[in-house]
Amino acid sequence: MAPDRKSKKKAASKGGADVDDITNSINESVIDNGRSCTGVLTSHPESRDVQISSFTLLFHGHQLLVDAELELNFGRRYGLLGANGCGKSTMLKAIVERDIPIPKHIDMYLLDKEIPASDMTALAAVASVDEEKTRLEKELEWLSEQEMTPEIESRLNDLYDRLDALDSDTTEARAASILHGLGFTAEMQNMKTREFSGGWRMRIALARALFIDPTCLLLDEPTNHLDLEACVWLEEHLKKFKRILLMVSHSQDFLNGVCTNIVHMQQKKLNYYAGNYDQYIMTREENEENQMKKYKWEQEQISHMKEYIARFGHGSAKLARQAQSKEKTLEKMVRSGLTEKVASERTVKLRFENVGKLPPPVLQFTQVAFGYSPDKVLYRDVDLGVDLDSRVAIVGPNGAGKSTLLKLMVGTLEPLDGMVKRHNHLRIGQYHQHLTELLNGEQSPLEYMMEQYKDVADTTMRSQIGRFGITGPTQTLPIKNLSDGLKSRVVFAWLAYKNPHMLLLDEPTNHLDIETIDSLARAINEWDGGLVLVSHDFRLISQVCNEIWEVKRGAVTKWKGDIVSYKEHLRQTHDALMNRKDLG
Repeated sequence: MAPDRKSKKKAASKGGADVDDITNSINESVIDNGRSCTGVLTSHPESRDVQISSFTLLFHGHQLLVDAELELNFGRRYGLLGANGCGKSTMLKAIVERDIPIPKHIDMYLLDKEIPASDMTALAAVASVDEEKTRLEKELEWLSEQEMTPEIESRLNDLYDRLDALDSDTTEARAASILHGLGFTAEMQNMKTREFSGGWRMRIALARALFIDPTCLLLDEPTNHLDLEACVWLEEHLKKFKRILLMVSHSQDFLNGVCTNIVHMQQKKLNYYAGNYDQYIMTREENEENQMKKYKWEQEQISHMKEYIARFGHGSAKLARQAQSKEKTLEKMVRSGLTEKVASERTVKLRFENVGKLPPPVLQFTQVAFGYSPDKVLYRDVDLGVDLDSRVAIVGPNGAGKSTLLKLMVGTLEPLDGMVKRHNHLRIGQYHQHLTELLNGEQSPLEYMMEQYKDVADTTMRSQIGRFGITGPTQTLPIKNLSDGLKSRVVFAWLAYKNPHMLLLDEPTNHLDIETIDSLARAINEWDGGLVLVSHDFRLISQVCNEIWEVKRGAVTKWKGDIVSYKEHLRQTHDALMNRKDLG
């Protein structure tokens, strides 16, 4: 049993903690999943901060990081950015599996897979704490026998807080509150995990991660399976996280709300910026501007010196001496290290071909009612239409019927009552987040597209997928070896080649990097077709949509404001709920 919080700490032996027992100072590992990793621990082995130097990470022989510096400080919330395929998810896995020498007392949780399907209820899966309590009590007992240092005192206080939270009478209520925030009704919380889809089991895994409250929480695109309401709840929850948070997210809005620091994975290094996403952009632009000024000044100096040396190096004695002096100055500049030119990342420029006009009405709902059974109707009396100049965002809680509305539009579902009328010549392109799962992993992107669109020249198809950032050797790599972001780009290339009049996009930003999301927004805004969008990305909605439909409580209605006012409405609803709980 762990010692009482008020009990006196026993003096430790002179040697203190056995560093080798806590961690190796250097790790070198080659994992059978293709990862190869090295790193050196430079932070104090008892510290709650993590500092690793010479961090080198390879994946199937491809260098992702070379001699990088990993720095994760307790109390900071980091957003990890980088282009699709640069290795962000691989890095998170290397960290959580301790391919690098992270001290054992720093417990970690990586959200990258769903809770297993079992007979355990969702609430029990989240609130099951026996294993975690045992681990924390064991560490607490060991620490209590060590010589008291500031590092150990901080760790002890943190352990007491966490054990209090896990051992409280309100433990189950706290688990239920987290699940509720992520969209689980009381009925759903008592359902068995095997009764949920993979997306909902991922939410259960997220709830468990938040409930356990680890020292280091690693999240890989945590908003991917959430609706806007749950995104707002999670943003409010994570902005209060007190330990170490490192997350991959491609939602600028979410990064702005949560992060205290940004880590940019670029050119095989990790670059650190203080502040949220907007502050990172400002600082990075300022740094790059200063770097380019210095680079240009140095290149001008070098050019002038080389020209002088070439002209006067063999002239009169005086001019020759001056030329030699300039040559020494030039050599000294080179030895001390010249400023590198700012490396501009290759940006993807997505593009959809214009389709011309179709006279309205193009797609019309007239008194539509739909439910998967007559006794469970999702909505009634839907009277709304979409034309080629429409830019509609559909919002509302998960389960309200947003994706169902898209299926009614495309015709894969039929209404219980009313009519969905489509223009006879209307071509609809539908994207949903599960399309990448239908790709043949053994085929290359080029082979897949050639099979989908037969009798198309190889060069034409190379150009098509190249437009969506699938270039060079990537075009002929097996799809199974591509990152999730690159797989999504393959799907977009396939979709665009259909040349649709109207795009129905259901969570299109999952796995796309920020630059690609911005490029998608530009492509939509330059295109003359119609758009209906379901997305948890507030910023994308603000970029491309001018009309909002809310699906809620059995109805589909137009929201009178913009997406900013809708988010503020969700935040106020969240705050009011929290206030009621506090008063209760």
